[in-house]
Amino acid sequence: MVFWIASAVGLAIAYLLGSTPTGYLAGRLLKGIDIREHGSKSTGATNVLRTLGKWPALAVLLVDVLKGVAAIVFARWFYRWCYTISPFAPPTALELQIWMPWAVCLAGLAVLLGHGRSVWLNFTGGKSAATGLGVLLAMSWPVGLGAAAAFAASLALFRIVSLSSMLAALTCGRACLWTGSTVALSDTGYRGQPLCDPAPPHQHPAASGRDGAAPWP
Repeated sequence: MVFWIASAVGLAIAYLLGSTPTGYLAGRLLKGIDIREHGSKSTGATNVLRTLGKWPALAVLLVDVLKGVAAIVFARWFYRWCYTISPFAPPTALELQIWMPWAVCLAGLAVLLGHGRSVWLNFTGGKSAATGLGVLLAMSWPVGLGAAAAFAASLALFRIVSLSSMLAALTCGRACLWTGSTVALSDTGYRGQPLCDPAPPHQHPAASGRDGAAPWP
């Protein structure tokens, strides 16, 4: 029960983080305009670059990346914190090894949805490329850096943001294979211990927590 309540709250907070309309706020604060009425009608950093200039676009890009990072960092911390204050039994091995990492992944999807369909902008927004990069960096930084490098190289060669974004997405999948990373499941357990760390060899399953899980530290 604790896990499902924590998941619902975590998804809602991740969505609200993503919904923060960085590009829209930049347009209002710097020029008093609705950036959705200019350029590509998007609130992303690319349209900010076209409409407001280089430095506002860089600021929007960094904040959008940090939104993705923050959603993943918060989700990982929040689920564990909920268990520390829970009056119920500690989580089962199934929750720790399978459902919790996937809940973190869903938080990543929620922050992307929030950026692209912001509740504050009548469910409009940006393309979520920068926020997606933040999610990747927080889940598996080698994969995130590989995707960022592919995007930068493609943009330098072709000067087409949409093409560069697609190539970065393809590179992400290849990078997972090259690095052996599962991205979605690259998480750590409670108090810095590996999420899937088995019980010590000398410990009989009957002495462990529920479902043979290692005792809750």
